[in-house]
Amino acid sequence: MKIKNFPAGLLCLLTAASSFAAGPTAPAVADIGDRLEIFVDQYLIDTMENTALTIGQPRSEEVALTFENPWDGGISAAFMTVIKDGGTYRLYYRGGTKTADGGIKDGTEVTCYAESNDGKKWVKPNLGLIPFEGSTANNIVLAPDRRRFSHNFNAMLDDRPGVPAGERYKGIGAGSRGEDGLTRFVSPDGIHWRIYSDEVIFAGYKLDTHNVVSWLPAEGCYAIYMRAWSEGGTPGNPKPRHAFRTIARAVSKDFKTWSTPVRMQFSGEARLSNLYTSATTPYFRAPHILISLPHRVIGKEVVPRAELEAYGAFTRAIGGGIGDVLLMSSRDGTTYDRTFMEAFVRPGMERGAWHARSLFASMGVVPTSESEISFYVSTNYALPSHYIRRYSLRTDGFASIRASSTGGAITTRPLRFTGKNLVLNYWTSAAGSIRVEILDQAGKPIAGYGASDCREIIGNEIRRVVTWTGKNDVKDLIGTPVRLRFMMLDADLYSLRFER
Repeated sequence: MKIKNFPAGLLCLLTAASSFAAGPTAPAVADIGDRLEIFVDQYLIDTMENTALTIGQPRSEEVALTFENPWDGGISAAFMTVIKDGGTYRLYYRGGTKTADGGIKDGTEVTCYAESNDGKKWVKPNLGLIPFEGSTANNIVLAPDRRRFSHNFNAMLDDRPGVPAGERYKGIGAGSRGEDGLTRFVSPDGIHWRIYSDEVIFAGYKLDTHNVVSWLPAEGCYAIYMRAWSEGGTPGNPKPRHAFRTIARAVSKDFKTWSTPVRMQFSGEARLSNLYTSATTPYFRAPHILISLPHRVIGKEVVPRAELEAYGAFTRAIGGGIGDVLLMSSRDGTTYDRTFMEAFVRPGMERGAWHARSLFASMGVVPTSESEISFYVSTNYALPSHYIRRYSLRTDGFASIRASSTGGAITTRPLRFTGKNLVLNYWTSAAGSIRVEILDQAGKPIAGYGASDCREIIGNEIRRVVTWTGKNDVKDLIGTPVRLRFMMLDADLYSLRFER
């Protein structure tokens, strides 16, 4: 049977290519159960024909926050955290007493808090907690301290069953010198914080950037992704002059005792990069996959320092080079996948965005509608025009499998699943389409689940259940190793799931 709208010659080629050699070299079966799988790496993919794994294109949305108060008008918000807790969005950022030249006065750093009910319109609530210049009428949640942990404070929501109510939120922070170790915090509500322990962790490490903490469901542990160096930067071992910035991690089962930090590995990386931050966190819809939005520093100059000074920049905080935001992912927690070497977020047209401390992405990707996810990027850092902007993607839209108008296909490695419905997140053109064929482990079509049996998929949906003539689900194949073959025409495929 000829499939409508699909080029006949290519269909023959793709059908012929759908037979696989069985034997000991066949890919191992991936047990995916009923979990969501996003196409952000090559994990599910065995073969691709005339298709490409394509990075998503974040949309620049509204300005989320500006900094005009006496306590946050300096070099604020380089390091920020965004958390969605029920119907409340919480954003944490740095503040402090502004100096005449636009910086923050030593020893005055504070942690500030903003709130939203939709992730788009933010307010700075008058919390009345911490005095600043004689008044508590501000949005400060952590006071100045000699340990200067507000330099890069990071928070997480720990709402797992059994977590003490007073420790539902957890946080970490290190001083601007970064060698005094991390201080740990806990909070019942994300607003009222206390120091968890006076004992610091990782003293002697160079931690002067946004070190971030998460609970990793796939590993059953807390993890801190922290500043590291390609060489040195550890206790008693200063970094060599030509070392580059990278990322390390340490883990803990109880938030008390931590492993020795180990540098992250990178797969698919063709060249080394200076990674200033990591913003590594489990993706809330697929928490077995970590998403990282690091700030990459490139040793080039676009805007002369004299021009930045003319804009009122606090140039001592800028450093050399230019920067942007990358997209990385991890499935094992110890190795970043570098499928995409191109930038995820580029500097904008504003000249003030073209220096090495602009474009820091938030720790935290949050849903802002059923079809949209958002993250936040600070830009024009150390300039009077500094602000935070929201960026959005379609849900699961970090990357996609893309086929052009000439058509193409992908075939997965063998999969084993537990859900009865195959659900796709996809987008086609008016002329495009997707059909799904289910193959046995050797690559032969299973009767009733062929491409010709599949009802043509056209449209733009976050959740589309795939059906075949006479078969509205895949429950007959639960527990059986199969391959999926997607025959695509002018279409993007973002994620799949076998729902129960």
